[in-house]
Amino acid sequence: MAAILSVSGSPSATSRTARLLRHLDDRLRQQGHDVVALDVRSLPADALLGADIRHPAIAEAAALFDRADGVVIGTPVYKAAYAGLLKSLLDLLPQYALTGKTVLPLATGGSTAHVLAIDYALRPVLSSMGASHIVQGWFTVDKDISVGDDGTLTVAPGAAEALAQVTDSFSAALGGRATVLAPTG
Repeated sequence: MAAILSVSGSPSATSRTARLLRHLDDRLRQQGHDVVALDVRSLPADALLGADIRHPAIAEAAALFDRADGVVIGTPVYKAAYAGLLKSLLDLLPQYALTGKTVLPLATGGSTAHVLAIDYALRPVLSSMGASHIVQGWFTVDKDISVGDDGTLTVAPGAAEALAQVTDSFSAALGGRATVLAPTG
């Protein structure tokens, strides 16, 4: 099916955002997609903060975006906006790095007061980068995500259902686009 890049913009090694994305990655793989995970925090800080677009790790991240048919962008919300770490990477990508891509924006945060961060902070940036289709995103409240001592992720039923719905819509958007773009004859 489609090649998907799943990007976690969280700076935390124990990130609920990244764990949630990896959970959704599994769902997308079960639907037949090839999913590659990218944790922005694994990129060299000096290259991100120094805007070193020639650094091999930054160049490889840009190549991952280029090769993807679809991109899942996950971020924690801090002060009503997406993570600065994610912003650092997005700033280093080519202006139209998302041209022709279907994008699923996801966010996590401590309060529903930040639910509009996807639409007012993240979506305009993704749009300005040329995303051809930004599907309906989803904001998950931190209290709806728990991680057991064994590392098992549990998502509250209402949030799990909504996440499954937006993930399946993203998958369908990719599948539909792939069918249209397939050679005929």
